[in-house]
Amino acid sequence: MKFMKLGSKPDSFQSDEDCIRYVATELATDVVVNVGDVKFYLHKFPLLSKSARLQKLIATTTTDEQSDDEIRIPDIPGGPPAFEICAKFCYGMTVTLNAYNVVAVRCAAEYLEMYESIESGNLVYKIEVFLNSSVLRSWKDSIIVLQTTRSFYPWSEDVKIDVRCLESIALKAAMDPARVDWSYTYNRRKLIPPEINNNGVPRDWWIEDLAELSIDLFKRVISTIRRKGGVLPEVIGEALEVYAAKRIPSFMIQNDNDDDEDVMEERSLLETLVSMLPSEKQSVSCGFLIKLLKCSVSLECGEEERKELSRRIGEKLEEANVADLLIRAPEGGETVYDIDIVETLIDEFVTQTQKRDELDCSDDINEGNGFVSDNSKANVAKLIDGYLAEISRIEPNLSSLKFITVAEKVSNFPRSSHDGVYRAIDMFLKQHPGITKSEKKSLCRLMDCRKLSPEACAHAVQNERLPLRVVVQILFFEQVRATCPTTKPSLPPSGSHGSSRTTTEEECDSVTATEETTTKDKTSSSEKSKAKGVVMSRIFSKLWTGKDKDGVGDVSSSDTSESPGSVTTVGDKSTPSTRRRRSSS
Repeated sequence: MKFMKLGSKPDSFQSDEDCIRYVATELATDVVVNVGDVKFYLHKFPLLSKSARLQKLIATTTTDEQSDDEIRIPDIPGGPPAFEICAKFCYGMTVTLNAYNVVAVRCAAEYLEMYESIESGNLVYKIEVFLNSSVLRSWKDSIIVLQTTRSFYPWSEDVKIDVRCLESIALKAAMDPARVDWSYTYNRRKLIPPEINNNGVPRDWWIEDLAELSIDLFKRVISTIRRKGGVLPEVIGEALEVYAAKRIPSFMIQNDNDDDEDVMEERSLLETLVSMLPSEKQSVSCGFLIKLLKCSVSLECGEEERKELSRRIGEKLEEANVADLLIRAPEGGETVYDIDIVETLIDEFVTQTQKRDELDCSDDINEGNGFVSDNSKANVAKLIDGYLAEISRIEPNLSSLKFITVAEKVSNFPRSSHDGVYRAIDMFLKQHPGITKSEKKSLCRLMDCRKLSPEACAHAVQNERLPLRVVVQILFFEQVRATCPTTKPSLPPSGSHGSSRTTTEEECDSVTATEETTTKDKTSSSEKSKAKGVVMSRIFSKLWTGKDKDGVGDVSSSDTSESPGSVTTVGDKSTPSTRRRRSSS
C-alpha cells in the first residue's frame, strides 16, 4: 500500500477523556473548534494561515458580541479524525496519508478550503499529488479508495475522486495480462500454461478483486470498463458470475430465507446483475443464465427480469444440460419442479431459431446455416428427452398431459434415433403405473418405432409396460429390417396424431405384405418361410394371448411380460392374413 508523510514536527496532540483534544504547548490556546461531539482547543494563527473557511468562521465569531468564542463545524466530511489530520497539517506536525484515509482528508480539506490561493503547497495540492502519482497508479489502492468514497458522497463526487478511480481501474483491467506485474487476489499461476503469457496472469485476473465492491460501485466499474473497451464480453460475463456467486447466497444453493430484509437485498442484487448482462450472445454461459433464472424464481423477482433471462436462455438452450432444467417450483404449486418454465424456454428457443432461419434465408451470403440450426434443434431434442425421463422419475405429480405437451414442442425436431423418447416414455410408465390405457396410447404416439435402435427394440419387445400393439409394431419393423436392411420400414398413410402411431391388425397385414414383396427376389422360399414363421408366431402368440384375457388387443403390463423368444406358434388362431401368407409361401 502506498503512503505519504507530511510535516516534520512531532505530534503534540493529546486527549482529555474522549471528547477533548488539545495541543500540548507552552502557548495558551485561543480558539475552540467543535467538530461533532469533540472539542479541539487550538491556536488561531496556524489555522488561519491554511484554511479560508476557518478564517471566515473565526472572523464572524470575533465580531459577534453574543458569541461564546467557539466555532462549530458539525458537517465536515470525515468528522473529528479527518479534521484532526487537517489541523496537524496546519501545525506542521507529521501526518501519514494512505488509501484508507486519503478520501476523508481530501474532502475535509475541500470543506476547509485549504487551497493554493491561501498558501503555496497547501493540503489540497499535496493530496492531489499523492493521488495522481501513487494511489491511482496502484491497482489495489484504487479499489480501496473507490470503496471509501461511498461514505463521503457527495463531497467525493464533487472533487471527482470516484470518477478518477473508475477510470484507473478500467484502464488496468484492459491491460495486456503479460504487462500485469502487481499482486492480485485470485492467483491462478499454477493453472495457466506458461505459453499463454510470460508471467502466467489470466485474462480475468481482476475479477475477484472487483467482486468485493458494493453493487452500486461494481455496476459503475463494469460500465466504465465496457465504455472504455479492451475487455472481451466473455470476461465481463465471468465477472458477473463470480460476483453473483460471492454476493448472492441463493445463487449457489436454493434455500428458504425467512429474513425479508435479506431477500429484498438479494433480489435487488439479482435484478441489477440481470440489467448488466452484456448483449453479445456468447458473453455469458447458458448455465449461468439458468442459475440466475432459478434464483429469480426463489427470490420472486419481477416478471421483466424473468422474461429477459428466458429470452437469453432460449438463444442458447442447446448448451444446457438436464440438471440445469430441474428448477424448483414456488411453494404451494401443483408440482415440485417448475415444468411451465421449461415450456417457456423451449418456446423461446423455437422463436429464436425461427428468427435465425428467416435471417439466414434472407441473407444470400450466409450459406450452410441451416445445418447449424438443425444441429441445435437435435441437441435440444436430446436435452428435452433426457429432461422428460428425469422429471418422470423425480416428479410424482407429473401428468401424462403435461408430459405430452412438453414432448410435442420438440416432436418435429430432427433426431438420429428415438431411443431418448422411448426411455422417457418408459420411465413415465414405470413411475406412474396407474395411468389408463388411453393415456398409454397417447404417450406411445410420441415415439417413432422405425427410429429405435436394435438395442431399444430388444428392450421394448420385452417391456411389459408398453401396450401390446406397440410391441407388435416394433416386431414388424424389426422383421423388415432383418430381412431387407436397405428398405426403410413404412406404414400406410394415416391421420393419426404425433410422430408415430399404434398399429391395427390391418396395418400389420400391410407391413407384412410389403415385407414379402421386398424380400421375394432376395431370399429363397424356404428362408422366407422360416423367418416369417418365427416372427409371426411371436407376434400373434402375444396378440391372441391378450385377446383371450380381456378381448382387446391392448393388455396390461402383466399380459406382456413374456419374452419374445419364449412364445410358441398358435396355429389354430391364425387370421385370414396369416393363412394367405402360409399358402403363398
